[in-house]
Amino acid sequence: MEVVYFAGGCLWGVQAFIKTLPGVTYTEAGRANGRSHTLEGDYDGYAECVKTGFDPEVVTVRELMGYFFEIIDPYNLNKQGQDVGKKYRTGVYSENPDHLKEATVFLKSRVDYDRIMVEVLPLTNYVRSAEEHQDRLDRCPNDYCHIPNEILSKYTREDV
Repeated sequence: MEVVYFAGGCLWGVQAFIKTLPGVTYTEAGRANGRSHTLEGDYDGYAECVKTGFDPEVVTVRELMGYFFEIIDPYNLNKQGQDVGKKYRTGVYSENPDHLKEATVFLKSRVDYDRIMVEVLPLTNYVRSAEEHQDRLDRCPNDYCHIPNEILSKYTREDV
């Protein structure tokens, strides 16, 4: 089991999509690379993200990046759908340097690499989001999501 963190705009849809992918064993909504260790207080620089546990024997970070690119607009800085602001930036974070290398190789292999606004950085801080944000679209399927429904349900896991 390994862990990588994906930021792709509002975390509700990102979590709903990622948890359906082959090899993903769990997800958790959270905040990456903010300055505080709490949910209280003013915005502290974090990116909304999804902590993603995965089995590297089933799916690689590079493959996860391919899936991730199905749900983001990689050319927008601090904006996905109607969500605008630094906390909605796109990024990939990990405590494992090999994950960051894989993500970078994926990005550099693309012909549009010079236009991509996805940051790839070490995870320096993670805070789990409040319970109301965990699996939000499962509980409130009519809430706003920047990812179209047909993409959210594109993949299914056999064990769900």
